[in-house]
Amino acid sequence: MPIYGQLQSFDVTNTLVVVVRYFGGTKLGVGGLIQAYKTAAQMALEQSKIVKRTIDENFLLKFEYPEMNTVMRMVKEEDLNIVDQKMELSCEMEISVRKKEADRIFKLFENTYKVAIKRLEN
Repeated sequence: MPIYGQLQSFDVTNTLVVVVRYFGGTKLGVGGLIQAYKTAAQMALEQSKIVKRTIDENFLLKFEYPEMNTVMRMVKEEDLNIVDQKMELSCEMEISVRKKEADRIFKLFENTYKVAIKRLEN
């Protein structure tokens, strides 16, 4: 529990912290062991490089060139990541969206006139 508590306080997921304690002849007792595990986990997490990642879904937008302003405005307003784009008379744009926002963004583009959206498999 002391190690788990440190993982929660650093707000990390998908992380493994291993604490190995060698008996040096001094009995720490329950409180001392808890403190030792907590401190070791804290020191390990402080020295670690924590990488933030999100789970994303990709969508393919298809539209004609005259709808470019509408689509680009929506992409900018929603702060979406453009993965790939093909700008010709008939345009295609692949966007990346955080999974928790995916359904809302899908409906937003689905309800936009002359813009087709399709979910891509990752």
